[in-house]
Amino acid sequence: MIDHTSPLAVVQAQLDAYNAKDIEALLATYAPDAQQHVLHGELLAQGHAALRPRFLARFAEPDLQARLLSRTVMGSVVVDFELITRNFPEGLGTLEMLCVYEVASGRIQRASFATGEKRLLREAGATAA
Repeated sequence: MIDHTSPLAVVQAQLDAYNAKDIEALLATYAPDAQQHVLHGELLAQGHAALRPRFLARFAEPDLQARLLSRTVMGSVVVDFELITRNFPEGLGTLEMLCVYEVASGRIQRASFATGEKRLLREAGATAA
């Protein structure tokens, strides 16, 4: 039997909802007062009211997809290394992301993000080969 409140299950449900662009399922994985931060830095958003527009802006990108490259779980902390496909203003590309999720009581309480290398796959206006 899978424990749907384990940190691993919560973060996987978050990733699945993100890739499905399901805002309600995604927000259900976050505590109502959850915080998102730049890793070791500024607060990006706090609470569902601030998280919702951040996610909806991403969901408007037709090619948005997060691919899990690696995951480490230590107690209530889950660290994902992901490759995110995005529709940047300059064209289709990917962005490396390190995502650190702190889970308590079956919800993400705090998420911190570090961005890595950005690669442009196709310039804006160019057609796929």
